[in-house]
Amino acid sequence: MDEDTNITGVQMSYYVICKTKLWLHSHKVSMEKENENVKIGKELHDIRYKNERKEVSMDNIKYDFIRKGKNIEIHEIKKTDKLEKAHTIQVLYYLFRLDLNGIKATGFLDYPLTNKHKKIVLEDEDKCEIIKIIENIKKIISNEPPQPEYKNYCKSCSYFEFCWC
Repeated sequence: MDEDTNITGVQMSYYVICKTKLWLHSHKVSMEKENENVKIGKELHDIRYKNERKEVSMDNIKYDFIRKGKNIEIHEIKKTDKLEKAHTIQVLYYLFRLDLNGIKATGFLDYPLTNKHKKIVLEDEDKCEIIKIIENIKKIISNEPPQPEYKNYCKSCSYFEFCWC
């Protein structure tokens, strides 16, 4: 699994959202610095969770924040829950990586604009799904870029002009 430690949580999320976005991001094509949605997301991190230590890094993983108490909690902050499946896969991957290192943790998706919090626990079937996704990601990024598939959220994507103009 050593080479799998190069896979990031963002790649896991992009795998669910869009294979083209996954490929572009994985090949260092970055369009997100100019994207308004990304800027808003960063502001939410800073404003709503200012008392939390942010962006804790382990290996090549950046957790939005971690709480340690009786149990270890990892938190991922998102603007909206429109892409909740992708967000869930990202957190499951974080839990999977921690589990591989013998660390048991619980994950949380935090949506501060709606005050929604979703608890995520890594189950055995999730581990199998994560392993399959990792293998698929490696195949996608080692090939030519996939053709974009138009989805209802494409217009708000930072890669929209790259794919559709």
